[in-house]
Amino acid sequence: MSTAVAQKKNTAVSNDIIDDLYEMAGEGASYDSSELEIPFIRVAQAMSPQLRKKEAEYIAGLEQGDIYNKLTSQFWTGETGIDVIPCYQTTKYIEFIPEEQGGGYVGELAPNDPAIKKAVRVGAKTTLPNGNELVNSDQHFCLVLGEEGMYQPAVVDFKSTQLKVSRRWKSMITMQRIKHPKHGLVQPPLIGTIWKLRTVEESNDRGTWFNYAVEKVKSLAEDPSPEDRDLLIAAKTFRESIAKGEVKAAKDDGDSGQKSSTQDDDSIPF
Repeated sequence: MSTAVAQKKNTAVSNDIIDDLYEMAGEGASYDSSELEIPFIRVAQAMSPQLRKKEAEYIAGLEQGDIYNKLTSQFWTGETGIDVIPCYQTTKYIEFIPEEQGGGYVGELAPNDPAIKKAVRVGAKTTLPNGNELVNSDQHFCLVLGEEGMYQPAVVDFKSTQLKVSRRWKSMITMQRIKHPKHGLVQPPLIGTIWKLRTVEESNDRGTWFNYAVEKVKSLAEDPSPEDRDLLIAAKTFRESIAKGEVKAAKDDGDSGQKSSTQDDDSIPF
């Protein structure tokens, strides 16, 4: 068989498989939303288990400052970063055992839990009445954008020194405006803008770490394409699912070297 004939046959088989997959799209791959968890996007720090070969969470090729998906182990360099559409934001209050007592995730406290109001700031940490640490976490549910209109849902969470970036990002979102041909300047919805998340190196007298840097990529209203409209619809659907409680973030077990951190904006987040 000649090379040309072989290539033609392979192409035909490939197209047949694609057509077959299209006809069976989604078959057997649908699960109850209560069984699904949205993975976390994290920044690799010096103490992250994802950087240590002997750890089960190890990700080959990952370096400090890179951004990674905790579930899939996909990662992006800190310089390249990721493009995201924020869809929903909430603040979580998470309880950890102090590191000097072995450390570890305890659970999530409800925002109205009376223990939160009784928590006391001691140095760089916030301590609950039972002696455990309280960590505030801004969780941004996003669509992480890929090539050719691909996307994946994920949670980008901000703790410790990252909280100042989260506050800055929320302020930038609030300041967005688009010009409507009939109604003039209007504030776009949260899901109406694409943002870039990169990482930058920060340091103080206690050490060096990596933090997020946020910049606007574009408004979906700027020179929109058919793919942009598809993204807007997908983001709207994702936002509604979160608001209804149909999808939730995976359990925040505090990995990535942040398991017991409650430092303020001037201290190391791990």
